[in-house]
Amino acid sequence: MIFIMGAGAFGTALAISLAQDGNVTIWARDALHAEDMGRHRENRKRLPGVPLPDQIEVTSDLHRLSPANTVLLAIPTQKLRAALHTHASKLAGATLVACCKGIELSTGKGPVQIINEVLPNAKAAILTGPSFADDIARNLPTALTLACADDAIGEALQQELTTPNLRLYRTTDVIGAELGSALKNVMAVGCGTVIGAGLGESARAALVTRGFAEMGRMATALGASAETLSGLSGFGDLVLTCGSQQSRNFRYGFSIGQGEVFDSAVTVEGAATARAVRDIAHAQSLDMPITNVIASLIDQELRVDQAMDMLLSRPLKEE
Repeated sequence: MIFIMGAGAFGTALAISLAQDGNVTIWARDALHAEDMGRHRENRKRLPGVPLPDQIEVTSDLHRLSPANTVLLAIPTQKLRAALHTHASKLAGATLVACCKGIELSTGKGPVQIINEVLPNAKAAILTGPSFADDIARNLPTALTLACADDAIGEALQQELTTPNLRLYRTTDVIGAELGSALKNVMAVGCGTVIGAGLGESARAALVTRGFAEMGRMATALGASAETLSGLSGFGDLVLTCGSQQSRNFRYGFSIGQGEVFDSAVTVEGAATARAVRDIAHAQSLDMPITNVIASLIDQELRVDQAMDMLLSRPLKEE
């Protein structure tokens, strides 16, 4: 039995895909939300129009959860630590797969690092890569990265979580997978800002390219493999989120470029991550000009025209 903690769009989409091969339980924090999903057989709040297969049970109670279960944590990174503390007695010793992307603002840690810190006896992994919830829920194909420090556990998870529309590639480079999936959100905010401000497709392409260079610079400095950043969890997800309005981070950046207020009810991992990355880069003396500018735009310390002037007036150098 696979448990998915988190009844948002992505958690629901993963459940729909995994239900092709067996029973899945979705846990919702809100009992009313769980009841509504169970009654209508649809996540009307987060993924409307997509029916839930009969193999999916929705609950707000973790009473059936045991250490023998694989638990997918589809919980925003900034809320992950609190959820793990709250349900520590149920999750201790289980196999926990983070399905969130970001860096914790208060500590600078990624999802697997948070799991290892709060629940050191759990077996931790991360599932990430180019994946929009709507695509997965409608059984459209994609490929993802499954990163686990223990390759034997990673191989077992790869077999368990692969579905007809989800092809999983595994790696032991957890740091690379965490950072690739987190840093691409920052660049997606930047690309949304570029398009929202009407700066053009050429500017977006330039930002993606130079942003990817920044991603690699930070990741390798923190112990990741450059090869991981060039894979699905880094470059693959970067391409997806920097070019589509389906990306919440892109839409958030687009609103900045347009000078509009973004819906505060929508989770935007890239906002907190940009601030966290700026702090890490400063502490590590890393040159991250695009990230710094995006963080300043998010904090309303710069206007878009000022941000572009800062980037374009930097000293010329070799690529």
